[in-house]
Amino acid sequence: MAVIDADAHVIETNRTWDFLEGSDKRHRPFLAVSPTDPKNEVWIIDGQVRGSRFPSLTERELEAQSKLAQRHMETPRAARELDDVDLRLRHMDELGIDVQVLHTTIFLQQAADRPEVEIALCKSYNRWLADVSERSGGRLRWSCVLPLLSMSHALEEMRFAKEHGAVGVLVRAMEGDRLMLDPYFYPLYEEASQLGMAVVVHISSGNPWLSKVLGMPYEPGASALIKFRSLTVGACAALMVSTLPERFPDLRWGFIEATSQWVPWIYKDVERRFQAAGREFPRDLFSAFKVYVSCETDDDLQYVVKYSGQDTLVIGTDYGHTDAASEIDAITTLKTRKDIGPEVIARILDDNPRALYGL
Repeated sequence: MAVIDADAHVIETNRTWDFLEGSDKRHRPFLAVSPTDPKNEVWIIDGQVRGSRFPSLTERELEAQSKLAQRHMETPRAARELDDVDLRLRHMDELGIDVQVLHTTIFLQQAADRPEVEIALCKSYNRWLADVSERSGGRLRWSCVLPLLSMSHALEEMRFAKEHGAVGVLVRAMEGDRLMLDPYFYPLYEEASQLGMAVVVHISSGNPWLSKVLGMPYEPGASALIKFRSLTVGACAALMVSTLPERFPDLRWGFIEATSQWVPWIYKDVERRFQAAGREFPRDLFSAFKVYVSCETDDDLQYVVKYSGQDTLVIGTDYGHTDAASEIDAITTLKTRKDIGPEVIARILDDNPRALYGL
């Protein structure tokens, strides 16, 4: 059995933008000290602050934060920033991980308002990850980011990414003033179906105005659930009652880093809506619609599996991040669970992420 980490991250650095070419170099982002937190940095893109860079914590600070959270979140800086790919692979070996699927950090929020800037940044990011994936011998796979302000360029980037180790396409629950169900995105879904790439709905927020409102500066510690996770859960529920699963029956959908505790709630809600509309409800709802959900080690998996089925749960470490979802030992911890059988654990660690990402 292989072990696949379905949700790992990269922390973008100045080197991410070394792949900018020609006139695109004028759009290069740069880091500045955060005006609200002198220990942190923010990205300046096209003259605007575009979110904070994930804190570059020292190893001592990471250790202290891990003890406080009672979860192992420590990762070597050169590994999480991919300065040293071999170090990342050695750490994966220590953690018992064969393959990691890498997701972005900076593009979890909208990075640019102007199409030409977004195109330049996405191209550089995707070429950076393509280079990393090649140097990893295929052990580091990735989800690409797309300049969705220009669909023609987005489709070009998908094709490039597919040829260079990408296994998924990042789509945020809300992209600017469009929800992910908007027909504007149908060409993306059609192309993803043809390329065999998963649509990855990672917790994120693609609307700067809404991010600001939900960010609640007066209660910053309370913002994460409503700002990121609730949007992702809502997007999954909307997808299941929409026509998209029928329009794109071969498309695989991953809802990542929102836990799996909400699966029974959404299952029952969708069931009621199908009944009210006189539609036939598939009892294997998540499998029928090719919807995969990432779980966490403290989820009530015995209960969740009754609704998700055994074939749609995956798990990730959130490698590189230090938040409520981060748990570097998630793989080892899952293997110790006694409330679910070894066959379910094997599916979560191997069969299901392999199916989701087409590995």
